[in-house]
Amino acid sequence: MDVRQHALGVLFLLCGELDFDSVVQLHEAADAELNGAAGTLPVVVDCTALTFCDSSGISALLRLYQQLTAEQRSLRLAAVPASVSRLFSLTGLDQLFSVHKDAAEALAAGSGGRGVVSPVPQNEERSA
Repeated sequence: MDVRQHALGVLFLLCGELDFDSVVQLHEAADAELNGAAGTLPVVVDCTALTFCDSSGISALLRLYQQLTAEQRSLRLAAVPASVSRLFSLTGLDQLFSVHKDAAEALAAGSGGRGVVSPVPQNEERSA
């Protein structure tokens, strides 16, 4: 997990697995961000290097969404892998999360609602 400040928002870069053992890093980053001075900037979770996400990871994303919504801020997901995108679709979360093809698109997105799910093809290689 890496957190970067950007003029258009805050970027959370996920790497590896988002599961029971690793969600604490996302919780800590979210808590630090929500206690910081970023104001109304959106949070973009870049999933480019995400290799796996289980129900704990989904719950952590939902918690982050709820926290940001309470602060009247938006959560945007970028480069969601096909397997996670499928899970979002099966659970209806694709109707809740704003999902973009990459971090640049997510950062540049307006303050509108939910985006279009653009999964990363399974055969496309990603750097770790």
